[in-house]
Amino acid sequence: MQQEAMTMTEFFDRFGTDEACRAYLYEKRWSKGFICPKCAVADKPFNISSRNLLQCKHCNHQTSVTAGTIMDRSRTPLRKWFLAIYLMSSDKRGCSALRLKKELKVAYDTAWTMSHKIRNAMKERDEEYQLSGFVEIDEGFFGSPSEGKGKRGRGTDKAPVVVALSLDEEGCPEFVKAQVLAKVDGNSIADFAEEAIGPDSTISSDGLSVYHQLSKKGYEHISKKIDPVVCPEHLRWLHLVISNLKAFLNGTYHGVPKKHLQAFIDEFCYRFNRRFWSNQFFARTLFACANASPFTRYDLIG
Repeated sequence: MQQEAMTMTEFFDRFGTDEACRAYLYEKRWSKGFICPKCAVADKPFNISSRNLLQCKHCNHQTSVTAGTIMDRSRTPLRKWFLAIYLMSSDKRGCSALRLKKELKVAYDTAWTMSHKIRNAMKERDEEYQLSGFVEIDEGFFGSPSEGKGKRGRGTDKAPVVVALSLDEEGCPEFVKAQVLAKVDGNSIADFAEEAIGPDSTISSDGLSVYHQLSKKGYEHISKKIDPVVCPEHLRWLHLVISNLKAFLNGTYHGVPKKHLQAFIDEFCYRFNRRFWSNQFFARTLFACANASPFTRYDLIG
């Protein structure tokens, strides 16, 4: 979906107040006119400006422009939410909670919770799509630099992550999906493929036996037992993406605990999949945040 392009200068010019942020969010949520979330009647609501509420003219239900979004019931000003969304969506290196704390002038716990809510919205947005066509698949192992020290490859103690990358007709990268696995086996790989890759796709992998399950699921599967040093072109783009993902996790965040590893991987995939629309990052991510499922701090620490 095409979204509004916006430079950093335009962002700061437009969203200096909460009122400007509310007006923009209203337009994004109800671009075709307000629809009451309770009675579903479409009509212009009463604006209770003293309490920042909207009241339906038919059932008198009161709601806010942030109700049902990740910003609902937050005491953080809306302009700071907008800035957090801008920073996390526009910087390909990512934006740590520590940086959000400094830029937004909020408590670290507040910044940490906000960042995870935004990541969850990114994840939900990408869940709506599947990879298709020609897809490369492989696994990598992720964790903080100290985890699995002394072990490398498939014998490491780090978390296994399966990564799939679709290529266009010219063999260039299109979109990526990745998932943390409990273990690398045929069933886990097959389950990931069925969720992330369209049924008519062709999947290319190395010769590891766990990938043989893919052909049993109806995929056309190309398996090659090769030495990457001898044949660097096989899965070349995928290995580059995995390398960039590791650099992202260890560079910006200096390693991520296994409990939250999937959330940070989702963030990387979300930005990678929209890299050709970088000037639309803010509008796209705000749309995702406005339509995401409720996600509370308890969901993070519970």
